[in-house]
Amino acid sequence: MTSTLIIIIMVLYFGALIFISYLTSRNSDTDSFFTGNRQSPWYLVAFGMIGTSISGITFISVPGQVGSIGMSYFQVVLGYMIGYFVIGTVLMPLYYRLNLVSIYSYLEQRFGYWTYKTGSLLFLVSRTIGSSLRLYLAANVLQIFLFDSLNVPFVVTVGITILLIWVYTFRGGVKTIIWTDSFQTLFLISSLIICVLIIINRLNLSFSHLYDLVSHNPYGKMFRFEDANNKIFFPKQLIGGAFLAITMTGLDQDLMQKNLTCKNLGEAKKNLLWFSVTALFVNFLFLLLGTLLYQYSSINNIPLPSKPDSLFPLLALNEFGLLTGIFFLLGITASSYASADSALTALTTSFCIDFLNFENKTDAQKTKQKFNVHVGFSVLFFAIIIIFSWFNNSSLVGVVLTAAGYTYGPLLALFSFGLFHKNRMIKDKLVPFVCVLCPVLVWFLDANSQLLLNGYQFGYELVLINGIITYLGLWLIIKKESLII
Repeated sequence: MTSTLIIIIMVLYFGALIFISYLTSRNSDTDSFFTGNRQSPWYLVAFGMIGTSISGITFISVPGQVGSIGMSYFQVVLGYMIGYFVIGTVLMPLYYRLNLVSIYSYLEQRFGYWTYKTGSLLFLVSRTIGSSLRLYLAANVLQIFLFDSLNVPFVVTVGITILLIWVYTFRGGVKTIIWTDSFQTLFLISSLIICVLIIINRLNLSFSHLYDLVSHNPYGKMFRFEDANNKIFFPKQLIGGAFLAITMTGLDQDLMQKNLTCKNLGEAKKNLLWFSVTALFVNFLFLLLGTLLYQYSSINNIPLPSKPDSLFPLLALNEFGLLTGIFFLLGITASSYASADSALTALTTSFCIDFLNFENKTDAQKTKQKFNVHVGFSVLFFAIIIIFSWFNNSSLVGVVLTAAGYTYGPLLALFSFGLFHKNRMIKDKLVPFVCVLCPVLVWFLDANSQLLLNGYQFGYELVLINGIITYLGLWLIIKKESLII
């Protein structure tokens, strides 16, 4: 694929996004930036959320890690389904009943000022790091296959990547994101399906042979029951997936902000149902894709790259022809930008509502501060990507989900404590200390688990362990008078 063709594809793609932004941001105000005027069609929200939740990390890392753990990631995906059920039956009714814009406002109503700020800050840290790493993937792909040949430094590539997102999100906010994410999800799913079909054709597989390949191939192994100490042991993956979904979706301002733009709770529940079913199918396709990529490499004696995240880009852009290369480029761009653009909007929303007391500002002050915050998080994305590029040597999906275990665990504890113990109050000023010290304790336990726990290795259930320990920490700071009730 030539540099000229890549540039043409990117110009057309982002031209379409900017045009959508122009149409959706006309007559927009600060409230529509945050809430979309609560008029978003549920089916559009559901479709767009696929792109937000999948991200470029899934697009590249999930197929890549099949080489080391097979299709066992599907165990985590099945856990997601349990988590989505909890979100639809417990969390979303709460958010709609309280008419929240920032979901962390619940913590202020329930516990107080410091708990509220702690919850919001945990989200800001986690989502900023996670979204920066997702954008890193998109920038890295563009660097390798376009800007390196033009002698453009990586730092410039990152700057262009972030600037493009800022251009089509800074005016319309979530109202624009609902539409641009749906547009990008269409390209993501289309490119995934087309890439799978092309590789199946290259391997000359019928669908019956495809089933045999997956069911009898080590790369196709999905369920792991052999070793309870292993990170990919089925119950650990299932439980970890359930709580990752609850925290990274249900306690995440980014994805919940989209749900809260629906007209009512009933439509939001329909959105979540169809989103979860579609996500199950899409994740399975990514794992199938990974199995096919490794099988193709084995048959054709293609050396595997040192980084598993490089396998799909390497084969898509060098082995499978021009059509696959085009759709891969569209897919990785769509998945990375659909996740990062909504995150940028959600981070702006959370910081403005939770830290800048927006409800007490004039419209002119709101507009200026919203603009400055949007720029500030864009610059922060840039800095994190550059720093990570100096050290990255692992699969990003593992990095992001492991980091989420430390930042979302305390959020899980705070919301659970508030919901399960409605008459119990805690010492609000001590909450920040508990939410820092408990994850540090979990980190020590994780780092020494094989020594302390007879060979046990923590997997994605780390978010639950973190939540439980933080939950116990909150019990230690209960106000005595609330125990009498």
